Amino acid sequence: MGEHHDKVVWITGAGSGMGEASARSAAAAGWRVALSGRRREALEEVADAIRAAGGEALVVPLDVTDRDAVAAARDAIVEALGRIDAVVLAAGLNSPRRRWSDQSMTEFDAILQTNLVGPAAVVDAALPQLREHGGVAVMVSSYSAWAFAPIAGVAYSASKKGLAELARTLNAQEAASGVRACHLCPGDVATDFLEHRPSVPDAEARSVMLTPGDIARTVQFVLDAPAHVRVDELVVSPVSQV
Repeated sequence: MGEHHDKVVWITGAGSGMGEASARSAAAAGWRVALSGRRREALEEVADAIRAAGGEALVVPLDVTDRDAVAAARDAIVEALGRIDAVVLAAGLNSPRRRWSDQSMTEFDAILQTNLVGPAAVVDAALPQLREHGGVAVMVSSYSAWAFAPIAGVAYSASKKGLAELARTLNAQEAASGVRACHLCPGDVATDFLEHRPSVPDAEARSVMLTPGDIARTVQFVLDAPAHVRVDELVVSPVSQV
């Protein structure tokens, strides 16, 4: 376990992949973690593992597209843990139908709501707490938001590009409160999210990708930065990224 402190990080998409790895890493570094995601069972498993390792975890199931639920989750975290010092926004959605020729606007809307509007709602809800504590927001975005990636898809690319502006506007407007935002752009990461690709990568392809743990270490670097340090944008790629 890391050095004990009272700081609380609220992580969305915490039931699997990069969100889960970031939660475990933060807990190991001494942060108290609030775990949000749509699947309570998955969150409970992550929480059990964190507690077994001596950490503190609160399970707060949440669909980030439900505005009332976002506010209620924020209230539950503050009531139970007393504060929110950071948010890590790792909930994500994509579809195998990624081209103008095969996408549906129903899926387009769902992807934008999960990947862009949802993070904005979580930050908006947490912002009074972040202002009070000089907090940090980590937007888990995508390599495709930093450099055009043809396979990422119309809706996904647009949604992740929008996260860059959420981070920039936070940094431009909330600096006086000590609030810091990071637009984190991972390259290919070997998670279950790959199942949403039109052509699902095989084990050999996944073996050269980043791991969720690689991203968790990056998130932890941002979370643990001194209060006067802002990491505006980070791009982390496997050597195999093209």
